[in-house]
Amino acid sequence: MATHPHHPSDGPREFVPRLVFWETTAACNLKCIHCRASATDFRSADDLTTEESFRLIDGIAAAAKPILVLSGGEPLVRPDIFEISQYADSKGLKVALATNGTLVTDDVAIRARESGIQRVSVSIDGKDAATHDSFRQLDGAFDAAIRGIEAFKRAGLPFQINTSVANHNKDQLPAILDLALGLGAAAFHLFLLVPVGCGLEISAEEQISPREYEQILNWFYDASRTAGISLKATCAPHYYRILRQRAAKDGVRVTTQTHGMDAVTKGCLAGTGVCFVSHRGEVYPCGYLPVSAGNVRETPFAEIWKDAEVFRVLRDDSLLEGKCGPCEFKGVCGGCRARAYGETGNYLGEEPFCVYQPKRAL
Repeated sequence: MATHPHHPSDGPREFVPRLVFWETTAACNLKCIHCRASATDFRSADDLTTEESFRLIDGIAAAAKPILVLSGGEPLVRPDIFEISQYADSKGLKVALATNGTLVTDDVAIRARESGIQRVSVSIDGKDAATHDSFRQLDGAFDAAIRGIEAFKRAGLPFQINTSVANHNKDQLPAILDLALGLGAAAFHLFLLVPVGCGLEISAEEQISPREYEQILNWFYDASRTAGISLKATCAPHYYRILRQRAAKDGVRVTTQTHGMDAVTKGCLAGTGVCFVSHRGEVYPCGYLPVSAGNVRETPFAEIWKDAEVFRVLRDDSLLEGKCGPCEFKGVCGGCRARAYGETGNYLGEEPFCVYQPKRAL
């Protein structure tokens, strides 16, 4: 893809990382059909070493004090994962752990809490074992994840449920939310699929149409008003348009929480408030947008965050193309840059799964 010139706005704006997702390893004990990572059975020799991990954390802390999400693959296959989380905690970062839950025992849960991890996310992709296990491609994955959640509860570690939406579970979302509530989750996060990694292999029958996305996100808005826990839509920036449309219609004032585990600010934050670090040290705007901003083995994280060309381009929404360009909601939505890239090869293109037509003329 050709590079795009950066046109500065009327005044300088500071962009601070609020969430850094780090793929601590690509190794995983599952082979989920939607996974971004194309996970492998074994840890790679290319994984950042413990010492390199500490230098990454030092670089992140030099840029800001964001939430650091330790993800994978499955981060619990790293024997040094709690040494890493303890070091990140000592540097003032808020540490979260993203796990499939199947490797969690009481001892693991206690060690996670004692290492400074403040919240864990566990992926549940169906209301029952039959649905979840087919998605995760491992019999017993659902029951193992529930056992992991119970261990986190006994350890006193707050957890959230993450659910990736596809055709096979779209009608189960209310039941999955009820399950999250029954388990005592602190939050329920909905993820809309992005066509990268293993997600490219998902059959057309599993893909949800843009119209269905709109319906699901409207249901999510309704659920958020009564659930009693934090609900957040991820990889669904058009939810932040729907949120404002529905709130205006309902006469409700939209309030945003800019910091903390339950922050809700705007739609696509790729390169503006969020970035992703691969297990090899490559830095990307997000885990679904494979356009490298640099490698922390060669350049300090803070320097990459500040100066990378792809980040500077993404921070100028006047460069958005297609119907995203003139859209009156682009400041709160922005369209999924990864989904645009996956569909067209242009990360500034319009969001292909949005049905909204801007009021301004194209």
